[in-house]
This record gives sequence, C-alpha cells and structure tokens, in this order.
Amino acid sequence: MAGEHHELGFWRKYIFSIDHKVIGTQYGLTGLTFMLLAFCLMILMRWQLANPGQELPVIGKWLPHIFGPGSMPGGKMTPEVYNELGAMHGTMMIFAGIVPVGFAAFGNFVVPLQIGAPDMAFPKVNAASFWAYAVGGLIWLISFFVPGGAAKSGWYSYPPLSAFADTGPGHNPVFNGETLWLIGFIFVITSSLLGSVNFITTIIQLRAKGLTCMRLPFFVWTEFVTAFLLLLSFPPMESGVIMQLMDRLAHTSFFLPSGLVVNGTPVSISGGGSPLLWQHLWWFLGHPEVYVLILPAFGIVAEILANNSRKPLWGYKSLVFSSLLIGFLSFLVWAHHMWLTGMAGAVTAFFQTTTILISIPSVIIATAFFISLWGGSIRFTVPMLFVTAFLPMFGIGGLTGIPLAFSSADLYLHDTYYLIAHFHYIVAPGTIFALFAGIYYWFPKATGRKMNDFWGKLHFWPTLICMNVIFLPMFLQGMAGMHRRWYDGGQGWSVANEHTIWGLTGFQWNKPISWGLGLWVSRKFH
Repeated sequence: MAGEHHELGFWRKYIFSIDHKVIGTQYGLTGLTFMLLAFCLMILMRWQLANPGQELPVIGKWLPHIFGPGSMPGGKMTPEVYNELGAMHGTMMIFAGIVPVGFAAFGNFVVPLQIGAPDMAFPKVNAASFWAYAVGGLIWLISFFVPGGAAKSGWYSYPPLSAFADTGPGHNPVFNGETLWLIGFIFVITSSLLGSVNFITTIIQLRAKGLTCMRLPFFVWTEFVTAFLLLLSFPPMESGVIMQLMDRLAHTSFFLPSGLVVNGTPVSISGGGSPLLWQHLWWFLGHPEVYVLILPAFGIVAEILANNSRKPLWGYKSLVFSSLLIGFLSFLVWAHHMWLTGMAGAVTAFFQTTTILISIPSVIIATAFFISLWGGSIRFTVPMLFVTAFLPMFGIGGLTGIPLAFSSADLYLHDTYYLIAHFHYIVAPGTIFALFAGIYYWFPKATGRKMNDFWGKLHFWPTLICMNVIFLPMFLQGMAGMHRRWYDGGQGWSVANEHTIWGLTGFQWNKPISWGLGLWVSRKFH
C-alpha cells in the first residue's frame, strides 16, 4: 500500500544505517575500542621501559602468537616489537581513536540536533565515511598478524626507512606491516574527506530558519572549522601515502634519494627523490591534525561549562573568531616539527613567528572559559569535573610547547621525553578528558539513562592523579636528555644514568612512571 511504513530490520537499523544518531554511535563505539587497543599497546611499552630485558609476566608467552615467532623470545620484548608497538599506538590512538570520537561521533550525533537539521546533508555518504574508516582500522589490526608484524617505522613512517621496512625474503610485497599501514591510511583519509564535506554542507545548508552564523552553538563552530582542516590537509597527505606505496610496490623513487646503501649494499633504484618531501607532506597534515584533536574538545568543554556554571559563555564572538584564526594559522606552522632538517634563517624565523602567533587564539579561548566560570553557580557534576580539570591540563600542555617553537631550544629537546610529555598533556588529560566529559554529558540524551555519579567520580580522580604522575616526570627526563625512542628505557646509555633528578636518574624515573600507569589501570578496571 502507498505510504505504508515498514520497520527496518536489525542490519539496516543498526549496522548499515544512514541515520546520523546511529552512525555517530558507531563512530563512538569503534573509536573507543581503538583507543583501548592503543592504550594496551602503551602498557606493554611502559613495562619494557621499566623492566628492559625481563620476561613480560603472564601474557609474555602468548604474545608471539600475535607478533609472530621470534618476536618475544623467552617472553622478552625485542627492539622490533617495541618499534611496532610505538608506531601502532600513535596511529590507532590518533587516527582511529580520538579523531573519530571527537569529530565524527559527537559531531554526527549532536550537530544536526543543535542546528535543527533532520539528518546530515548526505546520509549515504555519511554511512560510506564510517565504513571506509572501519575498513582502514581493520586493515591496521590485520597487519599485526602478517609475517613480520605491524609497521615499525613510527606513526609518521619516515622514508627511506619506511620504504625498505618489511621487505625482502619472508615478506609478502602487499601483506606486510608497512604496506598495510599505508593501505589502511588511504581508507581512513578517504573517510575523513567524505565526512568533512558532509559536515560543511550540513552546517551551511540545513540550519533552521533564523539560525544565523553568529547564533550557532560554539560546538557547531568547532566542528565546522575542524571539517575544513580535514578537507584541506588530508589530500596532500593522501597523495604522499600513494607515492610511498608506489615506492614500495612499483619501485619508484618519490622519496628515495640516489646513492642509498642498505645493509652495506647499494640499492638499485632510479633515485632523485626527497625524504624531506614526505616530512613536509606529513607535517602539513600533522599540525592541523593537532587542532583536529583539540577544537572539538573546545566545543564540548564550552557546552558543558555553560550548562554547569548556569550562565552564558563569556566572549562568544571572541571564541568564534579565535577558532577561525586557529584554523587559518594551523596551515602555517608545520615546519616547526622539522627544525633539525636544517633551514634558512628567514624560513626558521617565519615558522617561529607563526608558531607563537597560533598560541594567542588558544589563550583567548582558555581565558574565555575561565572567565565564564566567574560568578557562575557551578555544579560539579562528573562532566564538569572533567571539564574543570581539562583547563589547567591543557594549559600545561600549551605552555610547555612554547620552548619547542624556538629552533635553538628544540635542538636540545627534539625527540626527547619532553616532547612526549608536552604532546600527551594536550591529548591525554586535555582532549581525552573532554571526550570523557562529553560521554557523561550526552549519554542520557543518547540512551535515556544517566551514568552513576559515584563510579564517574571514581573514574575521574584516579585518572587525574595518575595522568600527572605518568607525564609530569617526563618533562624532567626530557630536559636531562632522555631520548624517546630507546627501547631499553635508556638503560644502556650513559646520559640516562649519569645525572639525578630529584634523587633518580633518567632511567630510574621509568619505574615510578610505569607504576603510576599500573595504579591507574588497577583502579580503572577493578
């Protein structure tokens, strides 16, 4: 009969849905799963750093079934496995975890509701975006089980190392960790491009009548700017990924210079490529990606802060224009990741200046949040606890990044634990705290149920304390010269054992840092 309504079956309703709420939930659950997996990889790394050369208890004998024969002889971690864990921890935590949850999950669920839209502008494109992301993440997971294990060249895959990793006898040309990392990235980037076009179109075209730009909720603005960052930064990176894939499979030389020698043997390639070209393409994505992480977090914080201080946000227009300025400047700072490559003085001065300039709108946003609390009738609900902790934790991450903006300081601090601490203060007690706050805040809207306050506070306080126990000492390790890629935690290096910091050497600090992680895990899961 005409107009008859048919109830959708399970597969159409919950799996291959085109409803924005269901797709947002799919992004959220999948992203949180990848965040948990990436967190587990980090636990294994911290054990190795605190106890180098020792057998991994309980699960050590089972890990060779995942990482391959010979990867964990006697349950002890090899350098190759440590590099594998580091590369995939960063890749999955950022590109398969935090970005899908912060941008896609909350954005899909909340943005149409806040602007009065019936759904996203292109529902089927929305579904395709999620499934492209899911396929890419699945390919990364499969890479753990191929001969040689997952990618080992860092989460940035610098050539020429990445061009020759997992090649030669015993490695399939396609089904190897490094190649699968690149193929998975193509799917994830495609997902982000589809999603960004959808968000931009939805926010521009489907706003309710009378909802002008300067009446939009600040969360919608942050999603809008983030979508543009993805749309403009990912295409150069996708072209770079395809070129590196060609270097591996078709023996081109986009990133391979002439005269390469591998294991004492000259490599037969055409040459003429530039490894630095990959770094430019990567970091042209990589630094806007930092704001892809933090801008949705700002939006979530703004929503919860206004609700629980029971007063409007202070300086709405300054928040909007600051987020737009962050989006613009984020494309002009990428080379500060490359000070050690050597640059002309004028180029260095330009990128130092833009890096300092981009801190100004970030400070304006943080200041507006603090002022919004002034005079408010504050309710310290569980989401509000995470939000109020976000503010100083993000402040620590931002302030400690200022020395890295200057090439003279970065020459010393580059690739040390100082950089690890700085970035993780932005991402862990920064962005992830905002994601936790958003989950607690919008969970009743999504499910009709409220999370338990007692367990929420038990989640918050040990997390806040232990994250500082974990990351704060890393600033000290970095300033003492501890390199972040030592698989033995610095045990075999004199610089990590000669000087003491608050009574402990750089290497000895690995124990209390890992202890803090272990304490947090035990409180969280028991």
